[in-house]
Amino acid sequence: MICLTHIDTPVGKMRIGATDEGICLFDFQYRKSIDSIMKRIETLSGDKFTDSEHPHFEILKLQINEYFAGTRKEFDLPLYLVGTSFQKSVWQALLQIPYGETRSYKQQSIFLGNEKAIRAVAGANGENGIAIIVPCHRVIGEDGSLIGYGGGLQRKKWLLDLERKHSGKTAQGDLFVLGN
Repeated sequence: MICLTHIDTPVGKMRIGATDEGICLFDFQYRKSIDSIMKRIETLSGDKFTDSEHPHFEILKLQINEYFAGTRKEFDLPLYLVGTSFQKSVWQALLQIPYGETRSYKQQSIFLGNEKAIRAVAGANGENGIAIIVPCHRVIGEDGSLIGYGGGLQRKKWLLDLERKHSGKTAQGDLFVLGN
């Protein structure tokens, strides 16, 4: 069984899913692909989502509130990444991007050992169902533009601005150009 609930956050209502292995879902309630992400998790895990509570939810709620307050820069909670081997490798790489920093899709592809895998990396980022904690919002276009975020570009900008504010780091180059 995958326990399911939701919480309100400064970036909107979010769904949370957890098993005893860890958090497997933390995503925007109204994201276009939320249903397909949840279906993938059910299919690959062999479990079904059921509205119920789980002890991991309290840990997540505490840590995400600290993150939004600017006092938490790293999450320390159990994650259950449900995807293909490639998707999991991309999501693990996302966890290596430090708070307040960004990487391009190309940089992520190089980090994963295949510079030509930019589109595949972008696709796996888009399938990430653990927003903010697995920080796909930290991946931007090579030219510094904000592209490709399932939660919407305004949320991506908001999250990056929050992190920049609390990290003491400045924007890299012409970062955060909305529009493309």
